[in-house]
Amino acid sequence: MSKVIAIMSMSLDGYVADLNDGVAKVFDWYFNSGDIEFHGGGSDPMTFKVSGPSVEHLRGLWSELGAVLTGRRTFEKAQGWGGNHAWGPAFVLTHQVPAGWPRPNSTVHFVTDGIESAVNQAKAAAAEKSVGVHGADTIQQLLNAGLLDEISVDIAAVFLGSGVRLFDHFAGTPVVLGNPTVFPGVGVTHLRYPIRKA
Repeated sequence: MSKVIAIMSMSLDGYVADLNDGVAKVFDWYFNSGDIEFHGGGSDPMTFKVSGPSVEHLRGLWSELGAVLTGRRTFEKAQGWGGNHAWGPAFVLTHQVPAGWPRPNSTVHFVTDGIESAVNQAKAAAAEKSVGVHGADTIQQLLNAGLLDEISVDIAAVFLGSGVRLFDHFAGTPVVLGNPTVFPGVGVTHLRYPIRKA
């Protein structure tokens, strides 16, 4: 059965971006934490250079994914992933479809009728695989709606001090998590927490 998994890199003090929306410090481990190459797919593929534990974590997690769900802000920052996300069809939660989209030969879709519809569409596209979720606001909405099954967070070895917090604006706490799977990398610790359903 398809799961909905939040996937984000975060500073040790809980920020996914600085005050200027910069993410370089929390994503630096993707490019400078080892000498093993990991190739991302999609229209604009990247090559990451990570440590052994990090590549093991990434290969395992990414092989589970069949679609992605994200918010408009993340879509804009990523420049639409060149029209095709590495994890499969992308579903962007938005109030209005941006100018110039949808595009021919793109697997980016826009959902304007709410978070539940976005989850249902992404799960259908992922088939038996899981849906990866990007974006702090989208993850918070999913947590508040009880639609998130797992949190995969990469804790970068950095304090940002301020910026965009990953875990904020909760409507129904506490959210109880199961025991994590832990992959200690170089300059990052990878944690995967199942979410216990009430």
